[in-house]
Amino acid sequence: MSKVNGEAGDFNDNLRKEVFKAFKAKSSKLPAHFTIKAPFERDNIEDIEKVLYDFSKRHSASNYDIKNYSHFDNRVIYMKVLMSEEGYKIYDELIEVISSCKDIEFKKGEGKDKIFHVTVTSKKIQDKFDEIWNYVNDYPCEFHCKFDNVTIYKWENVTWKVHKEYKMI
Repeated sequence: MSKVNGEAGDFNDNLRKEVFKAFKAKSSKLPAHFTIKAPFERDNIEDIEKVLYDFSKRHSASNYDIKNYSHFDNRVIYMKVLMSEEGYKIYDELIEVISSCKDIEFKKGEGKDKIFHVTVTSKKIQDKFDEIWNYVNDYPCEFHCKFDNVTIYKWENVTWKVHKEYKMI
């Protein structure tokens, strides 16, 4: 994952709470982020930690914008991430590096050519989709952000907790 920090991250966290309060529509327990690799089951992740550490020390943060909303069918509503050209290059290289680790495979929608997005809501929203869509679109959404981290989360005590965060230089 890459955490979305600052104003955009706070906005997403608050909007998700508002959507839940208004529609009982849930989202992930993760903080604002865009996914690099969906959760996987693996006890030993030392090789992943090493490549992410090395990667973060060789790459500088890049820019991206978040602007407006979109959706995947009537299942997911998200904030649109407009990745910079430099960000795409860094991301593609990151995918190559992670792919070099044993037993790591990217599913459809992951890896290169993904649709970058920051989810607002995604849990059983089909019956309320139009209402939620209209609701979120009342909130202007435009932010300048930095792709400056790769963060590993671990599921503990019924929530996601930061295992390690790798900050790009």
